[in-house]
Amino acid sequence: MRGFKRFHSNLGIDSQPASMSPVVVAFAIGAVIVVAKTVAAAATGSASMLAEAMHSWVDTAAECLLVTSYFMARRPADALHPLGYGRESYVWSLFASLGMLIVGAEVGVWRGITQLRSTESGDDYWFGYLVVAVSFVLEGQSFLQALRFMKERAGEQHRGTLEHAWKTSDSQLRAVFAEDFVALVTLAIAALGMALHQLTGNVVYDAVGSILIGVLMGATGLVLINLNRQLLAGMPVTPEQRTNILQLLKSTAKITRVTFLFTEFIGPARILLAAHVGVAGAHTQAELGEILRGLEREIMTNKHVGQAILTLASPQEEEL
Repeated sequence: MRGFKRFHSNLGIDSQPASMSPVVVAFAIGAVIVVAKTVAAAATGSASMLAEAMHSWVDTAAECLLVTSYFMARRPADALHPLGYGRESYVWSLFASLGMLIVGAEVGVWRGITQLRSTESGDDYWFGYLVVAVSFVLEGQSFLQALRFMKERAGEQHRGTLEHAWKTSDSQLRAVFAEDFVALVTLAIAALGMALHQLTGNVVYDAVGSILIGVLMGATGLVLINLNRQLLAGMPVTPEQRTNILQLLKSTAKITRVTFLFTEFIGPARILLAAHVGVAGAHTQAELGEILRGLEREIMTNKHVGQAILTLASPQEEEL
């Protein structure tokens, strides 16, 4: 099986599965600032700050779900789940995205609309500004951590950072990256809404800030829901990754041709690989079975391949 040693190399897929460090950092920082934002929302009566507090509560709950998904998805394959439990990470990430859409958007938009009728002056926003400033620094640290991981993964795939955030099979890293970025934007919106309310005495600015925060959270939730839906429904590898895998299959000494190739993500950075192949030499049926099973085992030594299934190509099948 020496010809398949090349399968120990990267297949054009993320070099590592879902990363735990950004999730842990985001959770630790979120747990610290969520209470401060809640107190600031109560003290200032600001709709924007309340929306930010709800945003942090949703993010903290989402990060709990992401930690759960990290461990659930890493259970080994068994008789009932021969492909493993990798897709569980997409289920839990989907729940986290739903929370951002439903809770965050509803509270932000609803509170903003009700605040339009308020007559509060906004004179006691100083505590809100302090919390926003500290939160921005802490959220910024979390975002830089997620950005560093995303850039590393993007560089391995020769992609831009944003392109990789869109295409990666690591839904946990994508969720933390998106949530931290949105958190920085919404903090700026909250500060601006409070400042304009305080300077002008017009509560509309604070109310609009809350509505914008809710809309942004809802839009982000919808995007993440859609990406997790695609992965749960069965997402194939990209054309570039497929070409890379096909070339590796064809270049092994024992395989003469490949007539069919199917690949699908079954978890973060893990795929199912099925192919019809031609085998070099004349062999008995028993020998062919042994050769194919041996090739499957060798392919599955690659950390990206959760399951490999090879069958013999018929003579009339055209080569890919």
